[in-house]
Amino acid sequence: MSSRRVRANPGEGGRLREEVLLAAERMLVEAGTEEVLTLRAVAERVGVTTPSVYRHFASKDELVEAVCLRAWDGLGSRIREACARLTDPFIALGQCGRAYIRFALDHPVQYRVLMLRRTETSPAAEACFGYMVDAVTACVATGVLHGEPRRLALSLWSAMHGCASLLINQPSLPWPGDLDEFVNEVVRMAGFGAAVSTRLARGRVPRSAEVTAGADTMVNRMEGKK
Repeated sequence: MSSRRVRANPGEGGRLREEVLLAAERMLVEAGTEEVLTLRAVAERVGVTTPSVYRHFASKDELVEAVCLRAWDGLGSRIREACARLTDPFIALGQCGRAYIRFALDHPVQYRVLMLRRTETSPAAEACFGYMVDAVTACVATGVLHGEPRRLALSLWSAMHGCASLLINQPSLPWPGDLDEFVNEVVRMAGFGAAVSTRLARGRVPRSAEVTAGADTMVNRMEGKK
């Protein structure tokens, strides 16, 4: 148990809140589960009384979400960095997907807590959806994708989320040794699949020859061929 922390001076509440978040984040990562994050346990780790933690977080759920969102705030920065200086919106969309999956793998506990439990509202989910909608909207504007951006974004996000979730929760599956290359393959399949499928009438199942022709057209377009 930690030694008792010196009582904060007036106006230092923000510092205590930060200390609580840091301690809770370490506990969460160490244990790999949110079950360890009771307000009493976190208070003991910081060296303060439980009521001191309650002044900043009214419940365990509020604390858990704040801890996970602390890491999640970095996702936006990672996506912006991945897409910086890219002028082609389709390539930028792919970078957005790669950054999302890579971030999930770098923060598996936080991802599991924020994205794999049922909740009515999730700031993390809303933020992720916003990133995807922005990237897809740019692709629709240039004609590489056809359709309503929000619907397309949900489809593509489902693919990214599925990949991240399986990699995190099913480590015993026969994953290839080079996960970065595997993630690239998933992103490419989702992106090119969307580019071809959005050119087809909804509900229509194309023949294999049509799929091949559509894929060839997209590849030639990406390579600058006529």
